[in-house]
Amino acid sequence: MNTRIDILSAAGPEFGRAARPLGAQDHGTAGPARLIGREAEVALLRTFVRDASSGGAARVVCGAAGSGRSELLEAGVALGAAAGMSVLRCAGVRGSTPSDLSGLLQMLWPLLGDARLPSGRGQLRVLEELLVDGAPGRRDRARLPFTVLEVLESVSAVQPLLIAVDDWDALDSPSADVLTFVARRVDGHPLGLLMTARTHPAGPLSPAGLPMLSLGPMSLPESAALLAARRPGHDPQAVRDLMARAAGNPLALLELPARTDDSLPQLPASSDRLAAALAPGAARLPAATRDLLLVAALHPAADIPLLLSAASRMRGGDSLDLSVVEPAERRGLVVLDGMRMDFTHPAVAGAVAHGTGRRHCRRAHAALAAELTRGSVRQLWHLSQSVEGHDAHLAARLEDVHRSALRQNEPAMALRLLRRAAGLHSAPRDQGRCLLRAAQLAHGAGWVRTSRSLARRASDLPLGPLGSLYAETLTRLDGDGPTADPAGWPRPEGAAETDSALELAHLVAPLLTDDRERADALLAYLDALPSDVAGDPRLLHAMASAAPVRRAATVLARLAARGPDIVAIRDLERLGEAALRAGAPLEALDLHRQAERLCLFHDLPDRLPAAVLWQGLAHLVTGDWGQAETAFRRSREEAARRALSDEGAAAEILERLTHALRTGTVPEPVDVDALAAGRVPVAALNEIVAVGTGWAQAESGDVAAGHATLARLLAEPARCTPALFALVVFAEAAAAVNAAGTARARLRSLERDLGPERAPLVAVELAVAQAILADDENAADLYERAFHMDLAHRPFLEASLRLAHGRWLRRQHEFTDSRVTLRQAAAAFAMMGAGARVARITEELRASGQRTDTSTAAGSRPAPAAGLLSAQELRIARLAGRGLSNRQIGQELGLSPRTIGAYLYRIFPRLGVTARAQLPGVLRAADEGAEV
Repeated sequence: MNTRIDILSAAGPEFGRAARPLGAQDHGTAGPARLIGREAEVALLRTFVRDASSGGAARVVCGAAGSGRSELLEAGVALGAAAGMSVLRCAGVRGSTPSDLSGLLQMLWPLLGDARLPSGRGQLRVLEELLVDGAPGRRDRARLPFTVLEVLESVSAVQPLLIAVDDWDALDSPSADVLTFVARRVDGHPLGLLMTARTHPAGPLSPAGLPMLSLGPMSLPESAALLAARRPGHDPQAVRDLMARAAGNPLALLELPARTDDSLPQLPASSDRLAAALAPGAARLPAATRDLLLVAALHPAADIPLLLSAASRMRGGDSLDLSVVEPAERRGLVVLDGMRMDFTHPAVAGAVAHGTGRRHCRRAHAALAAELTRGSVRQLWHLSQSVEGHDAHLAARLEDVHRSALRQNEPAMALRLLRRAAGLHSAPRDQGRCLLRAAQLAHGAGWVRTSRSLARRASDLPLGPLGSLYAETLTRLDGDGPTADPAGWPRPEGAAETDSALELAHLVAPLLTDDRERADALLAYLDALPSDVAGDPRLLHAMASAAPVRRAATVLARLAARGPDIVAIRDLERLGEAALRAGAPLEALDLHRQAERLCLFHDLPDRLPAAVLWQGLAHLVTGDWGQAETAFRRSREEAARRALSDEGAAAEILERLTHALRTGTVPEPVDVDALAAGRVPVAALNEIVAVGTGWAQAESGDVAAGHATLARLLAEPARCTPALFALVVFAEAAAAVNAAGTARARLRSLERDLGPERAPLVAVELAVAQAILADDENAADLYERAFHMDLAHRPFLEASLRLAHGRWLRRQHEFTDSRVTLRQAAAAFAMMGAGARVARITEELRASGQRTDTSTAAGSRPAPAAGLLSAQELRIARLAGRGLSNRQIGQELGLSPRTIGAYLYRIFPRLGVTARAQLPGVLRAADEGAEV
């Protein structure tokens, strides 16, 4: 008999006791509280138990192997017992052929021979003869379903009864048929049947016509919560890796070992329990099928012809065809999709290969290496797994090819190649070089624990002076800080030491923002590095981190001189951050958009939230609050879908801050834990929140508080660089609280301290702020100078300048010009979503003598296009609206396509559009509004 039976349950307490009802078996301590991520399903079970105990109900819980069907069944049993129901249960066993009626015997065993049953003894004798004696007559066998139903109805009449059946599809066929018969006839009796069944790729093997509760994969946030509760202690990258391999399967989340490259040869990780659940009977498959599954597990991206060729090579050249796939497909291990063979779940790859011997695994790697393109990343990786001992030549090839993996945006593969190269080298110096480079890659990818572990291993081996310094600094990064002053760093000798110097500078620079002396020493060290690394993303990022404003001109010049061959996402992210720190938000926006496109192209969804988050920061710096809030919201939603708590925390904080700026409200205080998490992707988040809060105070009308906050932050701009991008708001607040004189002095001091290399955006901010604070004697000249600054891609600064100029014109009694200027400012702010500013401009317009209402100022009636655009811009907008490309427009106007693109980038936000297709309607509506 291959169905589990709990014989001890027959000796139960007396009939009807609530502590252990009639026929009850021990259902353990499992309950709803243990089921993370299945709250909705537990709620449905509560409803099921309520319906079953009052008038009968049946439910089939369906799900894939490891989806938590048994756990949910136990939760239902616990709910039923808590509701005072008796419990009878049985379970099937996979991988064997159960004897007929063994499932019914297990379920009914506690009732047989129990004289307390209210049903007649005849029914019990019939059941005992059928189930125990095993010699039923044909007539009794035919009446078996009715007899079982009558007995169960009789028991439920005394006390509501719950029948729990685990793995219904693994029961013997007669028992499964009888239970299905009963389940369809429970209505009108306090009787419930709760059964589980495993789904199959071809469809669920469950009773037809019964209500089903399907268990899908857990979401990424639910998976992260389960790992945090049951497997705490993993770093974020390990958590993401486990979630990717588990694909929402609870058993896989709990059983999959954390990935490690220390075991040779490499084999997908699994466990005994996981292999038994996901690939039962895999060991009994034909040998050819097992070999095919093994090579597929080692190289899941290969197509079927390559896998068949590799499996044939393992078997001495025996030709294999698609017939070897059929046994695995029948067992639900793989599915065929055109030229591909995919495992039904990512963890099945490890399950089918679990327990494979080292020698056989090496043969599989060697077979794959023989079939793949010679010299490719994957070919050399499989070749390295097929050899034993040291092989310096192969190690050197792995070092070379790891750069190709980086260009393909595969840092994990590059890291694995370097670690394997270290194992293949015999010379300690070569081993140290590979391990140190692997530590650098791991740190850049955010794998903190791995990077420290590798750095410690590398520090025990011979390294160059800068390599040793980098390894030591990396291991102590969160402890005692940098280990040496940049003034004492040695000059690099050779490519490896130069690489270590760049990594060391990139690592230390963010720690020096508050130390002017050491930051200057780092800048001097960077200036002395070889000219061929002047445009290295690590160098530019380090320079922008240590002196974001003082070295802005150098950073931007080197950014402009870079080639178009940056294809690594991490390099684009570093350059984008450097551009934004240097005050070039449009360049930063372009770089982070390139990073986003590469994330989509290479299917790297975990990198998307950060790329979109930095786009939002770029929009925020330009003053395009509407676009910024949209980007932050999108980043938050992407991060929530992928359980990226750090990116999600930063995006939510910035989204709320931007919304406060748009609406003229003060944001709620930020949670300390959320702020700490948000600093991981955005190191300057504290400073951004501080500046944003002061800005929001000014926007909300609490000008005095806003001025005080911004003045305090600008007193030490080296400690709060984001404050330099709020000079215009500081000037507006100072003018409102009659502190223009003090503010002018502060601006003159800043202009002197920042020097000639200050960021172009800061230079424009200074000019606009000085115009806003100007006295009547100098105002005309300062406004003229400010309007001659490069305002083309700085709509917020241009609108703020027009607002201040309109106010000044009104004070000069030039009311007509004042109204025109204020209307232009209102339209620009409306396009940017700055509703609070639009409302204030309405009052300015009334003060200047124009009869208007808030809706008009806010832009609900389309503003004339001629009032928003110059003649050239209007001409380009109309041509683009007719469907002409940038090249065609340029040919007609004698301009380059790049210049046309720059014009359109300026035109779109002014008109409030995001695509060319919107231009005709907006221009037509604006012109009609002008005629009214």
